[in-house]
Amino acid sequence: MSRSAVFLDRDGTINEEVDYLYRPQDLVFLPGVAAAIRRLNEAGLLVVVVTNQSGVARGYYAEADVCRLHQVMADQLARQGARIDAFYYCPHHPEKGNPPYVGPCSCRKGAPGMLMQAATDLGIDLTSSFMVGDKWVDVEAGRAAGASSLLVLTGHGRKTKDALGEDFEGVPVCDNLSDAVDRILGPSC
Repeated sequence: MSRSAVFLDRDGTINEEVDYLYRPQDLVFLPGVAAAIRRLNEAGLLVVVVTNQSGVARGYYAEADVCRLHQVMADQLARQGARIDAFYYCPHHPEKGNPPYVGPCSCRKGAPGMLMQAATDLGIDLTSSFMVGDKWVDVEAGRAAGASSLLVLTGHGRKTKDALGEDFEGVPVCDNLSDAVDRILGPSC
């Protein structure tokens, strides 16, 4: 049985943008995020984080650091009644870094690899699912997977919007994750 999901970018969408975030003490959730995720949970949607983590390829931190941060995120959100159903991350960079993490891959957003893997693992119907992020690569990944994409203006979102001008190709633009959830669950943001 297929389920619908909301795929969330991590940095700049769920938490404050911090270059190469891996230390739990540097994690700061954006306002309203826990309540927005809780609303998705209550609506019966899976919530899946998909995040590019090229800091692994670059040698700034290890995959274990990414996993540890994700556990801290999950624990802190759970204390506020919100649940992340799964975390997926891409440790690669196409040009910079150390083997085996440097080179092309199918998981780095704008490619749909993480979404496709989650769909297989969790029984997700991508055509009834959503991708929410603050960069155009998030939008591209969602579209490539067959999901509907939304751009939020937190994190790099305003810079992304300014770079695109008026050419959003029909992608809804929302102020933040709470507004995106409003759009997904009901009225326009």
